[in-house]
Amino acid sequence: MNKKILITGLVLLMIGIVTATTILFFFPYQPNQPPVTNQTDSTPQGMQQVVNANNQFSFDLYAQLDKSEQGNIFYSPYSIAAALAMTAEGANGKTADEIQSVFHFPEQSVLRPNFAAIYNNLNQRSSVYQLSTGNALWVQYDYPLLDEYTSTVEQYYGGKVANLDFKQATEQSRQTINAFIEQQTNNKIKGIIPQGYIDPMTRLVLTNAIYFKGTWAWEFDKSETRDQDFKITPTNVVKTPMMFMDPNKARFLYAATDDAQLLELPYKGDKLSMLIILPTENLDAIESSLSAEKLNQYKSQMKATKLDAIYLPKFTFDTKYFMKGTLSALGMPTAFSGAADFSGMSGKKDLQISEVIHQAFVSVDEEGTEAAAATAVVIRVSAAILPTNVFRADHPFIFIIQEKAKGNILFMGRVTDPRD
Repeated sequence: MNKKILITGLVLLMIGIVTATTILFFFPYQPNQPPVTNQTDSTPQGMQQVVNANNQFSFDLYAQLDKSEQGNIFYSPYSIAAALAMTAEGANGKTADEIQSVFHFPEQSVLRPNFAAIYNNLNQRSSVYQLSTGNALWVQYDYPLLDEYTSTVEQYYGGKVANLDFKQATEQSRQTINAFIEQQTNNKIKGIIPQGYIDPMTRLVLTNAIYFKGTWAWEFDKSETRDQDFKITPTNVVKTPMMFMDPNKARFLYAATDDAQLLELPYKGDKLSMLIILPTENLDAIESSLSAEKLNQYKSQMKATKLDAIYLPKFTFDTKYFMKGTLSALGMPTAFSGAADFSGMSGKKDLQISEVIHQAFVSVDEEGTEAAAATAVVIRVSAAILPTNVFRADHPFIFIIQEKAKGNILFMGRVTDPRD
């Protein structure tokens, strides 16, 4: 009797272990150890092409967000472009053409190795600042992706595959992705994918995360920070903590044009900097003409200059954008529709993007800057692949009761609300 109980207990234990392992999800890699990518064929010219594309998209997106957003705007064009570059690798036809046009991607032979080189450069270790980025593919475990696609994404974008179960463990899958992003961004990007944005129809989620923390090469003196006026508009003036620096012997790249002052504040290590464009009058005066080309014109006028004083407000804020409408308006609506062609991912035209979610954080103080951002491209099975022999009366319909042999209509009606 005791032996039978023991055997039964062991069987139940094994069943429990098997059940547990079926919903035990793992990260594709340690969040703080992004994989190295293949940059073998990269060139300085090719890297500049990819940088130019990213910058052009950055200003295109700014102009679009300016139309729809009130108040502060903050985002990482690199993060969004990284996630969509991986997505574009699986796109064909009109879908691919639209994504390429919106992000200004060069041909794949240029994009792949040079994106890989930029990615590797961002992940170089430094003793004076923190900067890292990482990509991942979160895939429904029983949904087969083409080996060519997953190999390309891993080789050139560092996007390793992790299997989840969106069908049976939807919420746990969402929490796993969010937890990975949170760790990648030093806990600054939390809950990037809200409830409801992943469902049992989800098949793939592509993510990018980027994190930066750096100290100013010349720090502001905390004892000099004072509440001072900040003019939101000429008639709306508020008090805000304003940092002050007496540059002393330091020289900064600076320019004063007819419409703006430009100042570059370097971070320790001299590889990263903050560029500030301060309009002479109001922001609207330069926003309409701001572009990658305009920025290059501004930068060409900047020279090492001794300044008498620098004032900069302290600020910290978060942003979050659901970008389906924004990216569609920029020129890639097909990817979000039933006409999407992501056959380069699975070999079938059964996928479409349901949403692109972007979340960002920035904090600027006397010591330096901390910034983080993440992007999630949620891809689901298109409604277009529902079996054609399914009948679903889920909207108003007409019905008839007839005499079968002759087709004589005995009763006829319409259902618009089955609750009545």
